[in-house]
Amino acid sequence: MKYRIVADSSSNILTMDFDEFASVPMHIQVGNRHFSDDPSLDIEEMLATLKAYKGKSQTACPGPGDWIDAFGDADRIFCVTITSGLSGSYLSAKVAKEIYESEHPDRKILIIDSLSAGPEPAMLILKLREMIEEGLDHLTIGHRILDYHKRTHLCFMLSSLHNLAMNGRVNPLVAKGIGIMKIRLVGKASDVGELEVLHKCRGDKKAFQAIILHMNENGYKGGRVIIAHDQCLEGAETLAESLKSMLGARDVRIMPTTGLCSYYAEPGSLMIGFESE
Repeated sequence: MKYRIVADSSSNILTMDFDEFASVPMHIQVGNRHFSDDPSLDIEEMLATLKAYKGKSQTACPGPGDWIDAFGDADRIFCVTITSGLSGSYLSAKVAKEIYESEHPDRKILIIDSLSAGPEPAMLILKLREMIEEGLDHLTIGHRILDYHKRTHLCFMLSSLHNLAMNGRVNPLVAKGIGIMKIRLVGKASDVGELEVLHKCRGDKKAFQAIILHMNENGYKGGRVIIAHDQCLEGAETLAESLKSMLGARDVRIMPTTGLCSYYAEPGSLMIGFESE
């Protein structure tokens, strides 16, 4: 039985040292410039283009054909998408699943709507890999990953909401003032996969305190944490040390945001995925 993990690039994982993994790129359009969120993307060039461009930019999800190409010839496929609350990627993957399974009746695809983005989908991918490498059968993996998803969460610290507001992802009134005088927005992915504002904090230190409090209140007991940073490595490292000393974090991984998350999070922002018990 050949397994495969497929995810859109919102997970910030574009490649793995695991043969049966494929990332399907999201897309960013800035004027007449098109950026594909794949390993060849020059993030600094994309961000510089965004900063210089005064018009409206936008993003686009993969089409069904992109998903089908990524499915390859696997017998059992586990597909992880960005939240359906903010993107059409999940619906596109569902169309691809219907086409693929109709053409290959002996093959099956489980699509997981992460109801999130960035580190939380990444946690699902890593857990799927672990279970495949353990040699578990696909039904057991399917049940366990859905149970695990109930214990994964996303919170974030954003230094700007400009692109989110420009694309109708947040209310412009909420975006107003974020980034000015170092105001940071701390929030989470809601139960329906939308951005939920928790706090507006002045400065990174207070924002980190709000994140730690939120994680503690939501059942974090020292398990896996993934911190994705948008040109904010020092802040990610500071938060990681605080999580280790204050909450007993044992497994903290830091990764840079790739194209889509860099576009929406914007420089100076952090996204934190974590497990609860």
